Amino acid sequence: MARSPLQHGTWLAICDGARALLVENVGDRQFPKLETRAHFAQENPPARELASSGPGRVFSSVGKRRGAVDQTDFHEQAEHDFLRKFADEMARAVKAHDIRSLYLVAPAKALGIMRSLLPDTVHRVLAGELDRDYVKMPLHEVERHLKAREP
Repeated sequence: MARSPLQHGTWLAICDGARALLVENVGDRQFPKLETRAHFAQENPPARELASSGPGRVFSSVGKRRGAVDQTDFHEQAEHDFLRKFADEMARAVKAHDIRSLYLVAPAKALGIMRSLLPDTVHRVLAGELDRDYVKMPLHEVERHLKAREP
């Protein structure tokens, strides 16, 4: 069974593809008090500013046929790069013995990416995960939502 995200001393990694928070519960399960330990954000400009031109075209090796090449999804690539940097920051904090118990809170897509990016050192302290998008909420609202999920 996963450990409660509201245990005293448990850290929460609350993120999506462009913003992330590392918070620690300095309270307890009955009276949680989440305090921000680190905040990360990235700029994600519109696609028209990320790409220099439209998708490419290729010529067939036989005949005179041409075909389109799928354009790279620069937003998805930027999200993946951001989550990789966030995973590296979590690994540094675990290595420095700041984080002894960690709970991941992110939308399903970000959770899937994070699972593959987290090193073994972080997986060892991982107490659980929650498929929710709380990164835009104030911390008192996150506390309220997590407390409502407690048995």
